[in-house]
Amino acid sequence: MSRIQNILDKAEREGAVRRIRPLAGPTLPAVAVVDPPVTLSPPPTVVAPEPDVSVAAASAPMRVISGARLSPSLIAAVSPSGIAGEQYRALRTRIVHRETGGPVNVVLITSPGRGDGKSLTVANLGLAMAQEYQQRICVVDADFRSPQQHRLFGLPDAPGLSDVLTGRVSLEDALVALEEHHISVLPAGTRSAHPAELFGTTTMRRTLEALRLRFDRIVIDAPAAAPLADVGILTPLVDSIVLIVRAGITSKPAIHDAIAAVDAGKLLGIVLNEAA
Repeated sequence: MSRIQNILDKAEREGAVRRIRPLAGPTLPAVAVVDPPVTLSPPPTVVAPEPDVSVAAASAPMRVISGARLSPSLIAAVSPSGIAGEQYRALRTRIVHRETGGPVNVVLITSPGRGDGKSLTVANLGLAMAQEYQQRICVVDADFRSPQQHRLFGLPDAPGLSDVLTGRVSLEDALVALEEHHISVLPAGTRSAHPAELFGTTTMRRTLEALRLRFDRIVIDAPAAAPLADVGILTPLVDSIVLIVRAGITSKPAIHDAIAAVDAGKLLGIVLNEAA
């Protein structure tokens, strides 16, 4: 029996795939990060020439916003002492404790499909990480097809990452620091008709290098893993991957397809979202 099947069978035994009781209010993650399978590799990276991003951006000032109106669903900030806030802190701890095999300072979050709670998990996880002492955290919205981070954090949708990759703005002009929450956000930016091509550019690699120099941890909100090529192109640029699965909704074939779309060697595990 494959390790993938073991993961899915474990989820079923715990009632995470078939049995679900809908929850009112913000989505609650099941913080058990399941051991990942070791199979398959991602599609090859697409490389195209793009404008350069100077490493000097690592120390350049960014926009600072005070009093941003966060979405009520960001309970890691608006109600950090509640049960849901504690679950996101537990998820943070589990990810940090898996650093023994190598660095995970750039974590990509994806899901088999839309509506699995991926973007909400990214924002709350980033806020939970920002609550650690002297940790510089950045949330990056790389879901150009369905961007959500600007809405969750109460920010303008542009400029953002896509504008940096196309050379319209500098990285420091796109980054936003939310002073009271000790977190920075790089929104998705202007909608792009060809996001996969932007992710495969040298500019994308250099942008992440500049972010690595500036922040201790980077949490990337990536598009759904299948059937798009976006996540496979992003995988070589990150340290680790977490897959968000919605209990009772996400099907087994969709989970298999998502795992096949990423580098399983970087897959930290699966978060069972809305587990009963």
